[in-house]
This record gives sequence, structure tokens and C-alpha cells, in this order.
Amino acid sequence: MSENTSLDGFVLSEDDEFMNPNQRAYFRAKLIAWKNDILREARETLGHLAEESANHPDLADRASSETDRAIELRARDRQRKLISKIDAALARIDDGTYGYCEETGEPIGLRRLDARPIATLSIEAQERHERREKVYRDE
Repeated sequence: MSENTSLDGFVLSEDDEFMNPNQRAYFRAKLIAWKNDILREARETLGHLAEESANHPDLADRASSETDRAIELRARDRQRKLISKIDAALARIDDGTYGYCEETGEPIGLRRLDARPIATLSIEAQERHERREKVYRDE
């Protein structure tokens, strides 16, 4: 599988050796495709915002436009942070740590990675993390 490999037709199997070369290539292709989609959407947003910068004579139209712009920029900021997580996941593929829980060192699991390819914690470790976060937030 190369970096340009199609994700179509590849089946993840729990029976295969965890993070074998095909699985790493699959996740690399999935992450790169996701990143490319985000970058394409960001370019489209910039084009849309440039078109939308026309002055609105009506105050309500201007306020609505500014609100839409702020929401769009917040979404782009979240996606910028997501790109850094995707880049970190790609780096983990390169250094051989991708797919293993940062907390326990255990395999995260193919189904979780397929659903959330930037995951760094196993489901159990993530649940513990969220419970601790909730306890601190409730205090």
C-alpha cells in the first residue's frame, strides 16, 4: 500500500498482527485524506469569506453576516487544531507508536482507530480520563 492507496476494499481484521505494514498504510492514507479534506474546506471558506466581505447596507444583514463569519472562523480554528492532531498521528505512524495507548502502552484497538484515527488513549484510559475531568469540573 502506498500513500496514495485507496481506502476502498481494505478490510481491517483483528486477526492480523496489530499495526502491521498494511494497517499502518491504511491509517496513513485515512489520515492524509482527512487532512486534505479539511484543507480543501478551509480554502473554500477563505474564498467564501472574501466574497462575503461586501458591505451590507442593512444593519441586520451586516450583523447576521458578522455572526456567520465568527462561527465559520471558530470552526476553522477547531479544524486547525485537528490538523495538528492528524500531523501528530502521522508522526506516531512514522515512529512506530501509532495505535498504542499513551497511558498504558496497550493497543488501542482497530475499531476505535478506524472511528477516531487520532485517538491516543484506549477506550478504558479515555473513560478514566473523562471521569477525572468530570470530578475536577464538578468541584
